[in-house]
Amino acid sequence: MEVDFKVLDVRNEEQVQAVIKETVAKYGKLDVMVNNSGISLGNAVLAETESDDLKQMLDTNVMGVYYGMKYAIKEMLKTNGGAIVNLASIAGLNGLYATAQYCATKHAVVGLTKGAAIDYAQSGIRINAVAPGAIKTDILQNAIDAGTYDVSGIEAIHPMNRLGKVEDIANGIFFLASAENEFLTGTILNIDGGYNAR
Repeated sequence: MEVDFKVLDVRNEEQVQAVIKETVAKYGKLDVMVNNSGISLGNAVLAETESDDLKQMLDTNVMGVYYGMKYAIKEMLKTNGGAIVNLASIAGLNGLYATAQYCATKHAVVGLTKGAAIDYAQSGIRINAVAPGAIKTDILQNAIDAGTYDVSGIEAIHPMNRLGKVEDIANGIFFLASAENEFLTGTILNIDGGYNAR
């Protein structure tokens, strides 16, 4: 299997467009787009947050997803199909302590996903998202290091009483992107150890 890596800043619309065009030029078409870039800054209650932190998160978490979707859809329309999977979060479906800014950006990802899924439902383009619970990632570790959360406290919010693994999310993305799920669009797949079942 051939793997090709490109470095880009998802906040830069021209760079996102260029990488997608290069990909199509090399492989002939675009089958799947996964929008996985995201940041979380300044874990604090809202009145104690920095406005610039929200601006940075909006640029990465929302505009980055928007640019990826926009230019992926343009290419997918040329071949009458494709799949887009966005990374949302349980923070995109709920409010969480000391993360109002991050919650706002992930709620926006859910809105982009559902709205675009309807826009392109008859164009052969399926658009879904995964909503992970607490997964062992750098973002979570930063919040732990900042003292916002402790591991046992985070584990306890999930009925499974543990953190998720990166592989859990990868498996969900693969499921949503699979061409075998041709009737699946506009879905937010909770991979959250039962968090949203309560």
